[in-house]
Amino acid sequence: MARAIARGWGDPVLCSDSGSGRAAELAAELGGEAVASNIEVADRADLVVLCHKPAQLLEVAHELAPHAKAVASVLGATTVSNLMSAYPDRPVFRLMPNTPVEVRRGIVVFAAAPGVDPELEVQVAALFARLGTLVRLSEPLIDAATAVMGVGPAYNALVAEAQVDAAVRHGLKAPLAAELVTETMAGTAALMAARGHDTLAVRREVTSPGGSTARGLRALEQGGIRAAFQDAIDAVVLGGKQ
Repeated sequence: MARAIARGWGDPVLCSDSGSGRAAELAAELGGEAVASNIEVADRADLVVLCHKPAQLLEVAHELAPHAKAVASVLGATTVSNLMSAYPDRPVFRLMPNTPVEVRRGIVVFAAAPGVDPELEVQVAALFARLGTLVRLSEPLIDAATAVMGVGPAYNALVAEAQVDAAVRHGLKAPLAAELVTETMAGTAALMAARGHDTLAVRREVTSPGGSTARGLRALEQGGIRAAFQDAIDAVVLGGKQ
């Protein structure tokens, strides 16, 4: 996710890692500098973006907290309360982006800690809004949102893959099938946005009574597509709290 965010911004980066070498690769790609320690990043940056593993929150905070001026976290299942405890007396923000931020077509859900300076909040929100669509949420809703938009690119890719495989069975070459499916998904997304995100309206526009689309939709319903997505969202939201 760190790489996707940085590529989406497209600016020179100031970054560090735990020794993987990824920071140096990112700096070489985008310009900027990979430094030897997290502390140096915190000393030099106005905002530190946390992209490490959630289980490392306290370990990293022990090092960074005395130096960080402000903190933005994209750590899964890490609440504003967790961040405030780890970074006391520092302004903290909880965000969850999805991978299309790399091409500035992502979704970023956003919540600020209570008492954050409004001007700083506006600046941080504007920074992440460059990556696509920024949605401000009540912090308790971020987990549910993540179960839709955070994991959504993987679900969409799986749905596309299933359609491609089915098309190949009926004689289409895989590259052509993939192009047809991908461009159809992109166009449908644009159409739904133009219709005010009214999914039912878009579906009805293409579905004639008794026609081929109606038959295909019936097969998907019989296959349990709605129940499968409900189970998937439950697994993400509830599984992270167990």
